[in-house]
Amino acid sequence: MTICARDRECLFGDIFDGEMRLSEFGTIVEAEWARSSEIRKEIEMDEFIVMPNHVHGIVTIKWHPPVGANGRSPLQMTPKSISSFMSGFKSSVTKIINEQRNTPALPVWQRSYYEHVIRNEEDLDRIRKYIVENPLNGLMMKIIRRILSIVIAGANGRSPLQIFYDH
Repeated sequence: MTICARDRECLFGDIFDGEMRLSEFGTIVEAEWARSSEIRKEIEMDEFIVMPNHVHGIVTIKWHPPVGANGRSPLQMTPKSISSFMSGFKSSVTKIINEQRNTPALPVWQRSYYEHVIRNEEDLDRIRKYIVENPLNGLMMKIIRRILSIVIAGANGRSPLQIFYDH
């Protein structure tokens, strides 16, 4: 699962020296994620990370709903499903964050989320590695963006590293 903050706002912390440092709101996200498997017995949590403006996590559904038409409206969620879990998780986090910052009804999350069905151990291992290494990858992207912004602003004959260290 990947869930993004609304407008990719960096609400949940920042990356320092390749490690994610959670803000007060990031701590709320982390606590609610951990609490989710206690509340919802049908799910198991695996690797998970809160990033500055998004969350990655692996969720296993232990209960499998029957496949086929259920006669429900397309807008109704299947109980004990990923969509049901995501709705509850996002709602809970939003409520707590908005109470703390005194902003009732302000969205915290983008409307939907990204999900990927993990089909085998190789896929699971690859995604676990991606989640664990995400803060380091985020730091590298931050450095690359900084170098590019400096270079674009004007090199005046200096190398990108000289420019970077001058700033």
